[in-house]
Amino acid sequence: MPGASAYFLGGAVVYTRDARRVLMDISDEGMKGFRSSSEPYAKLLAEQMRSRFNCDWGLSETGAAGPTGNRYGDAAGHSCMAVAGPAAEVITLETGGNDRLANMQVFAATALKLLLRKLSE
Repeated sequence: MPGASAYFLGGAVVYTRDARRVLMDISDEGMKGFRSSSEPYAKLLAEQMRSRFNCDWGLSETGAAGPTGNRYGDAAGHSCMAVAGPAAEVITLETGGNDRLANMQVFAATALKLLLRKLSE
């Protein structure tokens, strides 16, 4: 999208432990008390994005897109997302479906709506 670099600094896919360490600077010690696919972890990721990019807003999503649940006991269709910024919020979404692509689309759309809502407050 032309002009996106005026407001979008970057992003990260934090899919593994190594990615979390390298991209988010969250050590194993820093994960004590957190588990993936949870509201506290989504909040931590959004805060780290905001901090590492030195920007006004951070957005994150973590969950189980499907077709199966994750190893933490969350069913497919479970997602936690967070916005960190002047106005912050964390939500949990349960689609109830196991279609991976459909869940990923709903997760992304919901996270963007959350960010837009916070931007307009």
